Amino acid sequence: MEKKDSSSSFTIGNSAQERSWSYVPDCYEIPSSNRPSLTPETANVPVIDFSRLRQDATQRANAIKEIGNACHQVGFFQIVNHGICQSILDGALSVASDFFKLPTEEKVKFMSNDVKKPVRYGTSLKDGDDKFQFWRVFLKHYAHPLSDWIHLWPKNPPHYRENMGKYCKEVRKLALEVMGAINESLGLGPSYLSNQMEDGMQVMAVNCYPPCPNPELALGLPPHSDYTCLSIVLQNSAGLEVIDKREGKWKLIPEVHGALQVHIGDHLEVLSNGLYKSVVHRAILNSERTRISIASLHSMGMDEKMGTAEELVDDQHPKNYKESSFRDFLDFLCKNDIAEGKNFIDKLKIKA
Repeated sequence: MEKKDSSSSFTIGNSAQERSWSYVPDCYEIPSSNRPSLTPETANVPVIDFSRLRQDATQRANAIKEIGNACHQVGFFQIVNHGICQSILDGALSVASDFFKLPTEEKVKFMSNDVKKPVRYGTSLKDGDDKFQFWRVFLKHYAHPLSDWIHLWPKNPPHYRENMGKYCKEVRKLALEVMGAINESLGLGPSYLSNQMEDGMQVMAVNCYPPCPNPELALGLPPHSDYTCLSIVLQNSAGLEVIDKREGKWKLIPEVHGALQVHIGDHLEVLSNGLYKSVVHRAILNSERTRISIASLHSMGMDEKMGTAEELVDDQHPKNYKESSFRDFLDFLCKNDIAEGKNFIDKLKIKA
């Protein structure tokens, strides 16, 4: 089989990852300087016992301090004892996996390159529009208010709406609590922006990374930061890498059973005036198993503008970022290729 293939050859339903090709086509091969290691170093990232936030004042204060340090130093942490039972986590992962096993004709009912569509199935980043293709299949759907969107979700597999809906409700409650803790660590108080977040957006990105015959040549997702306030990620196996800022190296996030990953997003970087940085991360691949990850992305309303907290601005710390909304990000995504290193946060920085 001829290996020279263009990106436009791999439209939804015909991608190499969906068809389990035995080689990596040229348009999936990323430049050698950016290729992942087959034996990556493990990242040293904080693991926060979230139950301590629900204990006495001293335990809560210590946990808040740890969260603040993690947001400042890494922009990422894992949480355990978060209160979501394992059966709900397993149920969500199970129906996600079953969805991607459905026949192609069932999945392509949801296919779209319209990034503003509330439910869409796709491959790579923007299907055949990408200069480089990425070894990923995904389903994205809005999830809050659940009653507004759940009827648009897939009916198959049969328990998808029920299991994913249960997880969405639980992870959203957790996200609001995490957001309150982060705001408290900034000195803004746990109820800062609570009404806006309560009424805000929840978007689920359900990702499938099939086995790749040459995982050292390709990526599941390119380096990027999330456009949200925060993202909470559930996965069935390791495969997420973050940049170690001190060493400038990509390192693998270790797998902690039952843990959930918390990513600081662009809008929290804006809110904090750069005290907390959104975490740059990427998805790597393996040749043996399918990796599933479910990212719950949380932000304010579609047109609600996130700006820097006035409490964090003074003569010594001028405002460093412009305001923006979720819709502003979607407009940016329509016009830009994040695989080429174009990041939304860079557009928001106020040049000195």
